[in-house]
Amino acid sequence: MQTLAGKKILLGISGGIAAYKCAELTRRLIERGAEVRVVMTTAAKEFITPLTMQAVSGHPVSDSLLDPAAEASMGHIELAKWADLVLLAPASADLIARMAAGMGNDLLTTLVLATDAQVVVSPAMNQQMYRNLATQDNIATLTQRGMQIWGPGAGQQACGDVGPGRMLEPMDLVQRCEGYFGPKPLRGKRVLLTAGPTREALDPVRYITNHSSGKMGFAIADAAAKLGAEVTLVSGPVHLTTPANVSRINVSSAVDMHAEVMNQASAHDIFIGCAAVADYRPQQVAAQKMKKTDDSDTLTITMVKNPDIVASVAAMAQNRPFTVGFAAETEDVEQYARGKLVKKNLDMICANDVSVAGQGFNSNDNALTVYFAGDATRPEGKQLLPLASKAELAHALMLLINDKIS
Repeated sequence: MQTLAGKKILLGISGGIAAYKCAELTRRLIERGAEVRVVMTTAAKEFITPLTMQAVSGHPVSDSLLDPAAEASMGHIELAKWADLVLLAPASADLIARMAAGMGNDLLTTLVLATDAQVVVSPAMNQQMYRNLATQDNIATLTQRGMQIWGPGAGQQACGDVGPGRMLEPMDLVQRCEGYFGPKPLRGKRVLLTAGPTREALDPVRYITNHSSGKMGFAIADAAAKLGAEVTLVSGPVHLTTPANVSRINVSSAVDMHAEVMNQASAHDIFIGCAAVADYRPQQVAAQKMKKTDDSDTLTITMVKNPDIVASVAAMAQNRPFTVGFAAETEDVEQYARGKLVKKNLDMICANDVSVAGQGFNSNDNALTVYFAGDATRPEGKQLLPLASKAELAHALMLLINDKIS
């Protein structure tokens, strides 16, 4: 199927063993109708030859910023204007660092500076290089500038190490290109969601919180934006990079999150309460650090209920958005989830069993069972979204939500 018919993809290859996968990647993109032109760095040519990439792409490979023959035909500025998408795969730590610094010291980095097309970075490097703080800071910088980061994968590496840093497989990258150019079913919709934990202060230095990493909520925000929605993310304290094209508002406590959500909700079509909000907070916050005393082995703190954010949105009398809740449970998951769906007057609730190892809090994977309210034509039902990466799960969830509001 020509899912990429007429799309112009500029493939930038930097130096790394994963460069050998680019012949297969190019062939698969062309099979789906894309026109692919290839730019290689000097180091990339040590791993795969320009002749190979010319043969599979059907076009001469560009590799020099100062090639008079190339400038006489399609100059580098024209090549930058030509592309609908710039895909950098593999993107080495060196290439990522040079782009983060805004350098244009070879043809590929110059094209990145000169194009107004979406730039996609598919990292590929040793796991320790990927984890290095400098690399992580550089990737965060590129994300903040609107570049999309696809990957990396994790597993056995050419050097013998095991961990994150593998370039995504060619078919995975092809499918992501199809998704990028595919339909945007949420275009024109405004999505508001919460993510991460809340912190409930005990005194100036201590607080009560939970294990939520925020990864699921951030993945949903990213998926909604990629599907065309205008997204506002109200986040508790997490160490995550804001997804591209998402407006982020940082809060700390449940009361702060409730106030921000209620201020925003009526202007949105969909609200998703994905944050792990503390049910209770201390009735009083000590003005000074509480001291341990020798005359008592116990400490009594009176707790009061926090406002229920998702129930407050669901109870709105005017301009109420389609309201989706989350239920993170450790037992009787379906019973508790269905009870919350009805009690809080939600349109949909996503339940996950956080007692299962490898999914939920602080994991990159998750599984959800989605329960939704019924009407005369669509009775109450449920749908299983099986264990997958949180990115894949978020995409499936947003498509399901779109189906329910269509």
